[in-house]
Amino acid sequence: MQNRLDELAGLDEALASRQARLKELDIELAIRRGALELMGKEPGADPENLSNREKAILVKTVSESLGVTAKSLLSLVGIARSAYYYQLDAMEKPDGNASLLELVREAFENSRRRYGYKRIHLELKGMDVTVSAKRIMRLMTANGLVPLYKSAKRYGSYKGELTKAPENLVNRDFHAGKPNMLWVTDLTEFSIPAGKAYLSPVIDCYDGLPVAWTTGTSPNAALANGMLRDACSTLGEGERPIIHSDRGRHYRWPDWIRICKENDLTRSTGAKGCSPDNAAAEGFFGRLKQEFFYERSFAGVSMGEFIDLLDEYLVWYRDKCIKTESGMSIMDRRRGLGLVA
Repeated sequence: MQNRLDELAGLDEALASRQARLKELDIELAIRRGALELMGKEPGADPENLSNREKAILVKTVSESLGVTAKSLLSLVGIARSAYYYQLDAMEKPDGNASLLELVREAFENSRRRYGYKRIHLELKGMDVTVSAKRIMRLMTANGLVPLYKSAKRYGSYKGELTKAPENLVNRDFHAGKPNMLWVTDLTEFSIPAGKAYLSPVIDCYDGLPVAWTTGTSPNAALANGMLRDACSTLGEGERPIIHSDRGRHYRWPDWIRICKENDLTRSTGAKGCSPDNAAAEGFFGRLKQEFFYERSFAGVSMGEFIDLLDEYLVWYRDKCIKTESGMSIMDRRRGLGLVA
């Protein structure tokens, strides 16, 4: 009997030890998750890299969510008891970030909820508001001002071999040293309750400028050919770009080939079904759909209204959207370089 009692006592002790260890792991996990949220989910997020204010927020949040004392978390997070209570008192005072948050929120909404913290930082910098990008990142993360992202679903126009495909002259090097040196094109599809819409743009690899685009409800040759004619009408004397595409049927038919010949364009195509061979166009569509299309409801929007909204976005992207590389829009940069009037 005594052996049995000793065995049960040993099991109870082992169970208690395991439960205590699970509790410790829950606390460690909650601290790591909290640190990731406070640091904007950057790689290498660690509680030791947080400010004392952020550590105090982390301790308070974890203690309340897991029902443990704040005192037991202080050493895990790396904040002294005195510093913790000082930060709690400071947080009771009026929020010093309130006025900045209002500016950040306004810039975020003006971008139609498309800008991340880097472009918000550039937007505020243009308004002579001096603040670190990291502070903006934390404010946006803490207040849910985060653009929604989703992987793109690619429209495929390949329907088998029509004519011999041109060589791949680009070989995944989409760098262009000047405008109208290398163009890329592709078709993408948008499915909304009212039906399906298609976009056919030409993108200048010099700086990502959408040179021209057409939209419609059918992915036909007229959509691609009209776009190419519009793009060619913008060319200056001596400008004869390479036009790179996938092997879609629109880029293999006689009218497309004729337009290219009439304007001395050099054709280039990637391999069949190989998205990286047209990565510049894929990247453009990815950004477009993240900022304009995904996680937005178009219920009750007619096809004509949707196409108008799409055109409006593309004009905004070309003329107003801040590019993080230059701190200004594509057209503003071209004006600054004297490339356009």
